[in-house]
Amino acid sequence: MFKPFGFAAETGSHLLTTQWLQLGNSLCLKERISIAMQVTFLAFFLIHLALKWFGVVRNRGSNDVEEDLKKQSITVKQSFSYNISLLCSVSILGTHCFILLLLFRDSVVSRCDSSVSVFSAEVSQSFSWLFVSVVVVKIRERRLVKFPWMLRSWWLCSFILSFSFDAHFITAKHEPLEFQDYADLTGLLASLFLLAVSIRGKTGFHLLESSGNTEPLLLGDQTEQNKKDSYSSSSPYGNATLFQRITFSWINPLFSLGYKRPLEKDDVPDIDVKDSARFCSHAFDQKLKTTKEKEGPGNAFFYNSVLRYVWRKAAINAVFAVVNASTAYIGPYLINDFVEFLSEKQSQSLNHGYLLALGFLTAKIVETVTQRQWIFGARQLGLRLRAALISHIYQKGLVLSSQSRQSHTSGEIINYMSVDVQRITDFIWYVNNIWMLPIQIFSAIYILQKHLGLGALAALVTTLMVMACNYPLTRLQRNYQSDIMNAKDDRMKATSEILKNMKILKLQAWDNQFLNKVKTLRKKEYDCLWKSLRLQAFTTFILWGAPSLISVVTFVTCMLMGVKLTAGAVLSALATFQMLQSPIFGLPDLLSALVQSKVSADRIASYLQQSETQKDAVEYCSKDHTELSVEIENGAFSWEPESSRPTLDDIELKVKSGMKVAVCGAVGSGKSSLLSSILGEIQKLKGTVRVSGKQAYVPQSPWILSGTIRDNILFGSMYESEKYERTVKACALIKDFELFSNGDLTEIGERGINMSGGQKQRIQIARAVYQNADIYLLDDPFSAVDAHTGRELFEDCLMGILKDKTVLYVTHQVEFLPAADLILVMQNGRVMQAGKFEELLKQNIGFEVLVGAHNEALDSILSIEKSSRNFKEGSKDDTASIAESLQTHCDSEHNISTENKKKEAKLVQDEETEKGVIGKEVYLAYLTTVKGGLLVPFIILAQSCFQMLQIASNYWMAWTAPPTAESIPKLGMGRILLVYALLAAGSSLCVLARTILVAIGGLSTAETFFSRMLCSIFRAPMSFFDSTPTGRILNRASTDQSVLDLEMAVKLGWCAFSIIQIVGTIFVMSQVAWQVCVIFIPVAVACVFYQRYYTPTARELSRMSGVERAPILHHFAESLAGATTIRAFDQRDRFISSNLVLIDSHSRPWFHVASAMEWLSFRLNLLSHFVFAFSLVLLVTLPEGVINPSIAGLGVTYGLSLNVLQATVIWNICNAENKMISVERILQYSKIPSEAPLVIDGHRPLDNWPNVGSIVFRDLQVRYAEHFPAVLKNITCEFPGGKKIGVVGRTGSGKSTLIQALFRIVEPSQGTIVIDNVDITKIGLHDLRSRLGIIPQDPALFDGTIRLNLDPLAQYTDHEIWEAIDKCQLGDVIRAKDERLDATVVENGENWSVGQRQLVCLGRVLLKKSNILVLDEATASVDSATDGVIQKIINQEFKDRTVVTIAHRIHTVIESDLVLVLSDGRIAEFDSPAKLLQREDSFFSKLIKEYSLRSNHFAGSNDLLS
Repeated sequence: MFKPFGFAAETGSHLLTTQWLQLGNSLCLKERISIAMQVTFLAFFLIHLALKWFGVVRNRGSNDVEEDLKKQSITVKQSFSYNISLLCSVSILGTHCFILLLLFRDSVVSRCDSSVSVFSAEVSQSFSWLFVSVVVVKIRERRLVKFPWMLRSWWLCSFILSFSFDAHFITAKHEPLEFQDYADLTGLLASLFLLAVSIRGKTGFHLLESSGNTEPLLLGDQTEQNKKDSYSSSSPYGNATLFQRITFSWINPLFSLGYKRPLEKDDVPDIDVKDSARFCSHAFDQKLKTTKEKEGPGNAFFYNSVLRYVWRKAAINAVFAVVNASTAYIGPYLINDFVEFLSEKQSQSLNHGYLLALGFLTAKIVETVTQRQWIFGARQLGLRLRAALISHIYQKGLVLSSQSRQSHTSGEIINYMSVDVQRITDFIWYVNNIWMLPIQIFSAIYILQKHLGLGALAALVTTLMVMACNYPLTRLQRNYQSDIMNAKDDRMKATSEILKNMKILKLQAWDNQFLNKVKTLRKKEYDCLWKSLRLQAFTTFILWGAPSLISVVTFVTCMLMGVKLTAGAVLSALATFQMLQSPIFGLPDLLSALVQSKVSADRIASYLQQSETQKDAVEYCSKDHTELSVEIENGAFSWEPESSRPTLDDIELKVKSGMKVAVCGAVGSGKSSLLSSILGEIQKLKGTVRVSGKQAYVPQSPWILSGTIRDNILFGSMYESEKYERTVKACALIKDFELFSNGDLTEIGERGINMSGGQKQRIQIARAVYQNADIYLLDDPFSAVDAHTGRELFEDCLMGILKDKTVLYVTHQVEFLPAADLILVMQNGRVMQAGKFEELLKQNIGFEVLVGAHNEALDSILSIEKSSRNFKEGSKDDTASIAESLQTHCDSEHNISTENKKKEAKLVQDEETEKGVIGKEVYLAYLTTVKGGLLVPFIILAQSCFQMLQIASNYWMAWTAPPTAESIPKLGMGRILLVYALLAAGSSLCVLARTILVAIGGLSTAETFFSRMLCSIFRAPMSFFDSTPTGRILNRASTDQSVLDLEMAVKLGWCAFSIIQIVGTIFVMSQVAWQVCVIFIPVAVACVFYQRYYTPTARELSRMSGVERAPILHHFAESLAGATTIRAFDQRDRFISSNLVLIDSHSRPWFHVASAMEWLSFRLNLLSHFVFAFSLVLLVTLPEGVINPSIAGLGVTYGLSLNVLQATVIWNICNAENKMISVERILQYSKIPSEAPLVIDGHRPLDNWPNVGSIVFRDLQVRYAEHFPAVLKNITCEFPGGKKIGVVGRTGSGKSTLIQALFRIVEPSQGTIVIDNVDITKIGLHDLRSRLGIIPQDPALFDGTIRLNLDPLAQYTDHEIWEAIDKCQLGDVIRAKDERLDATVVENGENWSVGQRQLVCLGRVLLKKSNILVLDEATASVDSATDGVIQKIINQEFKDRTVVTIAHRIHTVIESDLVLVLSDGRIAEFDSPAKLLQREDSFFSKLIKEYSLRSNHFAGSNDLLS
């Protein structure tokens, strides 16, 4: 019925093929194209010479080089690239000259029937290659670094011409090869080498100077050149020859070392200069600026900048990818010819068979070389882009305005740096699929058309339909990806904030509440992940089933059209369908990567366009041109520019050089904002700010960097011992240094966590002093230090070493005001009063309220003192003796005492990493997490069934299809195709089952691992957080967890799938010719050897890469926290340089991991080609009849993919092992030693405990770690219930440690603490901490609202909350905001002043109403008036309760019932204030006298004491 139509189709197809062959054969197409090309080339060359002669063009840099060469005697060391180009050019020239000679003697038969065309073509070729050879020789004389662009273009065109014609004629020829064929083959191989040289472009010359040093001849700026040389000299890749780069043998020395012993960080070589972060960042910055100038802001400018940055390297990668895609289809193209040869072996020459085998092998080798180069090139480009993006995200973070900073938390920005950048660089790897996809599809369709005629159209339509299905799926996937990233941002933001404030959570017993908050955010992320993976599983099912669907549709169409399905045609089609799997499989990954990178790129583009600090906010003048250091005229400033009420308004300020200006005022009056206006940190709405001179800034909340104390003080400046000693002495740090383990080289933990508040404050004051600035801005510098230290700082630092400097200092301590040349009184964002101390007292419009509150406090001290004994005025000698006495009591709270100096104790340990092979227990832990590993055998069974059904369907088609068009099929085509379709459908269903099981198992495992790690971290003791940088934990929670969520299950699955596939392939090949096993076994042994040789090096490099990623994030988090200080000290460039160094430290192992993978893949591919070539030669050599040609063709079909499969197996195993490091790292944090249980069921206290509030310490000793000395020593005392106990002592005497012991933040190493007859070590931590109240030294607010911060457990009514707010003096401030209780609190409470934050913390304890309240410097950051009000409120609200107060303000503790004086971690005194004051020699008595003397000394008059 369909026969006529089918016959017509077959005839039409045959005619098309014949016409194409005639066009190439009978007409002299090659010769004519060749002549045109040579003439064009020669014309261009002559024009170029003429233009050069007349001086129109000039070789870039050549004259400069020649001038340099005249100055010194230099010889050129030749390179492999140059030698191969010269050899190949001369070889091709010789070949054409010899052919020309034979043509003269009529000794050669040409394919072209026109002798004129043949002769003209050879003459033009000879002339062209003569020119080329001469130019190549001249290159050496002129010492050119790169081959001229015209020469490289010529080599490229020659290869295309040779490959297009010669390769086809040689492989299609059935007769024995002649001289012309061998000449063409020689030319083709030489052109291939020249193509490689032209792509690289470099001659590879080195200059050999007379001194004997060898260095590359590079043109351009010499300074830049020196930088390049320093990188290149130690970079094996930078110094590698062309051959070493092709074979990746430049990395051999690293493998040799890694095989002998585990690699260390210093063993990894440097990267090439073009891969260095500095080079990449600078290049990308240029592109950003150029694009922004041309196109303006918007997301498009970011995309265009990236495109401009990557296009050159991406274009080279694209050339390799296109050649790779083209050569991959030569195998399927030749299969039909090979089956025909085997079927008609008697009538054909064996040479033809061997030539076909050589064609197969050559195509596979070219495919391997180009594939390895484009994959490596893509990874290298990804590395460069990652370095550029990370550095720009970092640089942007240093200049974000306050509004932008509030809208982007550090957790979000860390996500940009870790996750989003990774997704963009991953897309660079996938982008080459865009060029390869059309080539692969149309190459496949061409081969199918050649063998199946118009049936190929059915294949094309089906392929396009399958690909079209991806569009709606991709749009849906993009939405899911966007949801995943938003959910991940929310989780990381919360995690980052919790880690920073973990101490507060533990003190307040809120850890469970915030643990549940993270779990809720993770549940949201989990739901998004499950939707994405479920869709991905369905997409995979469609695309894995696609080749089977396409083949069924194509074969059915052929049957209906009457196209004969011979064995050769079917096998060629099956091989082509197999090749089509690559673009179809790759499409969802490409689209997924495209979607993910688009979402990530939009996020980064949006971030890079956020507003920055105003560059013109401050005018900087020279000191010589003005006597004013700071001047503000008619200034208005606001943290929220859109707000109707500015933060500061009507600011007029003139500060002369050398003046001391004090700024005071109530909490939230704008004192810190005034300093920010001088720094240019706050948005300027109007007015002028002028500053003349270098600035130094000390923020209210100490910002301390991880590192040594000396590093923090020097802050990038050179160490000058005399200046340094002077600074340290002025900042009262000498005694602390003596008592630190390593003096000023003692290492500080993250955010100075192992330092007391006073020590951190003095270290950052020393940092400012050492900079020798002209203007000093000190924000409440005395709040965290005791009375004696405060006086010492004021006298020796502010009035001593800084006496000639301009100093603006914010303070709540009135005793430091009289010495100021100018006092500014702030109120509601305005300067209400300005003048000297005496002038302001006389004005009676506000200042006297602050002074009055201080007077009251001082009066209370004096009255108690006088009632105890007669107060005597202290002389200067008394003052000196008191100071001397106080000095003897100094110690360091958190550090090692003098007797332990010799013992090194590093607080922040280097990140723990495993060594050697990843343990089996890690794999087992991962595989057996979900249902004890029950899903694993089902997944393997599903894949095995898929593979068996695939082989069965292909075997069925090869066995049943007739060997020739004339043969009769064994069964009807309808039945053949029905069985084939059923087998194909079965295999697709197996894929669906497998993908769903992998998605379920992988995500469930990831969720279990996350839950375990999260609970382990939350239950870790504070010592873990003290010694572990936040970035280290965040790295595991973001990057490593992302690997488990989306990659790990797929990578492990692919290990099993690829092994099953290769076993199936070997089975089919051994069925065809069992002799293949003879060669396969030793090759398999070689593969295993290579894999084992590779693994130790790659594993350690991967671990290093993972470890080196955390410092980038940690450094970034620290820099964001101290961005204001960095800008104030003008240290941006230094911090950016540190960031670039850290990026390079990560890039080094990462680059060598990528190189190592390519090294392995290249060698494994070559070994698999060896097996394939052996099997082909075996099939050609075996006598006819020994083997069925159709089955032999099936073996070749499977053999074509052997190299890919073999490389895939090893690649997947290595990749899975590298990814398994993330599992290993998460497991490490799932086994952190836990602190005591939250609840102990058998030992739960009564509901009303503690009802009395008595606290008994018995022989208490506390140390921070086993190798650290005791910080508290033999503390034995009792705090009676319902009493007020004051705890005093010099900075670092152990006061805060006592409180930490009370809350069991640190466990006693000896002794007990008993509260109301309950030993606190016997009850659960939650039962203990939830019954105690505390206002900590560092006030912490969480991202959210005021309501959430006051009542995070949602236990109280609005009425109760408002009552607490009014009591803690925040009622008016909060009512003034539109949102009231829902007023926004940003990360760290940055939009509230430090004093307001402390008042919110007070509100918490007023709500909690505990019977025991601890105040740890609770009012250090509020003014005296507010402090007085707060003390009254506490006395009223906690009248019959136990209140333990730590304070540096003596008046805060003078009215206590009992005072505990700590010194050197021991109890110095413990009695009532009155009794202690009766003893002249008591420590407390001396503290009181010191405070009185200080106030009296600085008042300068009796006004203060009246």
